[in-house]
This record gives sequence, structure tokens and C-alpha cells, in this order.
Amino acid sequence: MKVYHSFQEIRSDLSAGKVTCKELVSHYLENIENNKHLNVFVEVYKAEALQQAELIDAKIKSGKAGKLAGMVIGLKDVLCHKGHGLQASSKILDKFISQFNGTAVQRILDEDAIVIGRQSCDEFAMGSSNENSAFGPVLNAADNTRVPGGSSGASAVAVQADLCLASLGSDTGGSVRQPAAFCGTVGLKPSYARISRYGLISYASSFDCIGILSKNVEDAALLLETIAGADEYDSTVSNKPVPQYSQLLKFDGKARIGYLKESIESPGVNDEIKDATKGLITTLQKDGHSVEAFEFNLLDYILPAYYILTTAEASSNLGRYDGVKYGYRSTNITDLESMYKKTRSEGFGKEVKKRIMLGTFVLSASYYDAYYTKAQKVRRLIKEQTEKLFEKYDFILMPTTTTTAFKLGEHSNDPLSMYLADLFTVQANLCGIPGISLPCGKDKEGMPIGIQLLSKSFDESRLLAFSQHIFKNLN
Repeated sequence: MKVYHSFQEIRSDLSAGKVTCKELVSHYLENIENNKHLNVFVEVYKAEALQQAELIDAKIKSGKAGKLAGMVIGLKDVLCHKGHGLQASSKILDKFISQFNGTAVQRILDEDAIVIGRQSCDEFAMGSSNENSAFGPVLNAADNTRVPGGSSGASAVAVQADLCLASLGSDTGGSVRQPAAFCGTVGLKPSYARISRYGLISYASSFDCIGILSKNVEDAALLLETIAGADEYDSTVSNKPVPQYSQLLKFDGKARIGYLKESIESPGVNDEIKDATKGLITTLQKDGHSVEAFEFNLLDYILPAYYILTTAEASSNLGRYDGVKYGYRSTNITDLESMYKKTRSEGFGKEVKKRIMLGTFVLSASYYDAYYTKAQKVRRLIKEQTEKLFEKYDFILMPTTTTTAFKLGEHSNDPLSMYLADLFTVQANLCGIPGISLPCGKDKEGMPIGIQLLSKSFDESRLLAFSQHIFKNLN
């Protein structure tokens, strides 16, 4: 079977009778089996996906199929799918079965998408390389000696290696966009509150967003319009109307674009990424768009503020995993206190324990004002300064990452280098604005390069339309 690069292709062939949903699922299942070494899926729903495909084939024949009929999707292991395992790729949730569907999952199922399995991730979505999973590291399909990025690395590889057409992941500080850049896919993080977080395992609640990994902008737009919108189960989700994003992908006029000056001048950014960014800037200028550099004087404070606040929220959110009601429980216990301590010590991985302890420290009475309160003030300043940029520019342009995918284990003993992988992505999460990573060529070793666009809150329509404009020029 041919490799499909868009859902439009699939719909066309389904309508013409050239392929069936069952054949599509069988194709992806075969690819998954042939690429088991990539370690993408924690669990594959083979029998269920084939059975669902038959039901949807019947719906298509009767003219009653939903708008995602024929789209085969993978779910990051942080999204609730009723009756299926859910672990956040952690030992602490061993054998846990979800009791309900998260809102985003329910909405794709209602439109007849086929869920083929759950995908590994950095434990509790904490990481930038997908090496922190309790199920072992995930490998980049472009070079099996390199990481796919994180925390949604497996979700990105699944799209990259044609193991499914699209994936739903989560983005707390770049966890959809950074792996999209490392794997050469499209990665969309919407505005905070655009998509309900009901059914998403919490890492840092004021940062977490469900995101989309796809092969093109059109599919990301279609999925966003399907899963976005108000939800009675999530009081933080926006009630703003949801545009038909997939029907609004034509960009008219000329854009005002600002690019981060440091992103093409800093010695910390890979030269080939700088060249790719400069090349795109030149192309946009030739196309008649206004493109100019700006300096962001709070750049040095973005990562510290992000890690102080997210670890604090993680410390609070992960307090619920104690071995009492569900998941892993240590067997080497003598009393209630030892059960708590040993269960959490044995159940959580090294990176998660590190972030919980950091978060507990910054929330402690002696340091609360010095760290947490100050970081909240810095977050507000970053947000205000970013909003001022959007008074002048329609979009902000910068590389998604400072380097292409690095080697497995390269940063394992250097947490600072690992955290710097998020340098250009965390701003969107601090400010709650949408961002998208688009493939922008490859380096001399054949590894994908990603370019990132940001826009003001709830301006996904224009962001997607302009992304489509760029995507067509780049691919």
C-alpha cells in the first residue's frame, strides 16, 4: 500500500473505493510490527482497531460516517481512553486502566477516528528526549542513534515512520513542537484553554496543552477544529466559538513578522539551523512580507521562570500518586509512612523525583517568596512584553530548537544542556499563546530542522493559514 501524506488523500481513495479503513489499519499495524525497534507504542490495539475499521467502512457505505472516518490516530500515554491502560509511562501507574474518555479523545471517536494504540513518552511528560520513559528510550526513525525529542517523542516518531497518520500529544514547554522539529513533522500547540484538559494527566496545570502531531498543516487544522471548544467538565477551557480551521487555510495579504535576533546570532544555535532560518526570512521578504529583527530582553529569564513554576505545579499535582487507591504499591513496607515513602521512591523515575523535590523546595515557606512568587511576577512581565510584540507583528518567527536531534545519552548527565533544548519553545507556554513547528529542511547529516511560528492568543486561524502558506513553499 502507498504511503499517505494527508487525510485528504485517504478520503479521496476511500470515496473512490481504492482502499478501505480495514486495509489502512492493517497497513499501519504492519508498519508498527516492522518498526518495533523504535519502541514507539506501549500498547497496540490490534483487534479493536480492525473491528472499528470494519464498522466505519460500513458507515462510509451508508453515508453516515464522521468527518475523521479513515484517520488512524495514536494517543500519547497521558490521555484517558476508557477501558485502556494509562500510565504516563511511569511505574507508579502500573496496570492502571482509565475509567473514562478524555474530552479530546471522545471528540475524535465521535467523528469516527480509529485509535490504534497508546504511545510512550517521557515519564509524566517531563523531559526533552523521550529517554525518561519507564518503557525505555524511543528512537528517532531518521537515525536510530538519536533521540526523537520529548516528551511527545514517540507520538512524533509514529507520524514520522508512518505508524499512524496523526497523533495527539501534550505540550507543557515544547513537548509537541520540539519532537516535531527533531522528527520532521508538523507540531501544533494551541492557545491555553483552546482545548479541554479533561482527561489529560496533569504535569503543570497552568501550562499543559493537548497538541497535535501530523504530516501537514491541513490535518492539524482539521483535528484542532474537532477537539477544541467549550467543555462542561473543564472550568478552565474557553467558551470562544471554534472556527472551521480547515476551511480557512488561505492566507491573503502580507504579514508583519518579527524574528528573535538572538536566534540567528547566538553561538548556542546550530549554524545549519541559523542558515535555514535566514533562508526562510529571505524567502518571506522576497514574497513581500515585512520581516524584521527584535530583541527580547527577558530571554534569559524564560527558562528559570518556567522550571520554577512547572516544578512547583508538578510537586502539587503528583502528590496524588501514593499507592493507596491505584497503581504501583511497594511490597517492602512496615507501616503507612513507609508505604508512602517507598512507593513514591520506587514508583517514580529519577527525572520526576528531581522535579518534585525542586518544586517542593520552591514552595516551602522559607523560599516561596524568593522563588515561586518572583517567578510568577517574571511570567507576567514576559507575557506583557510578548503581547506588546503582537501589537507590532502578526507572527513571531524563530527556530524551534537550538540543535537538531542529539545522540541518545548525550545530555543524560548534563541537565542544563537538556533543559536548554526548550529555550525557544517555553515562551508560548508561559504566555498561553499558540505555536507551531514546521519542517524546514535537514542538516548535513540528514536530521530534520524545525522552524517555529507564534501568534497572539486564539489567533489559530491566521497562524494555521500562514503556516500553510509557508509549508507549501518549504515542501
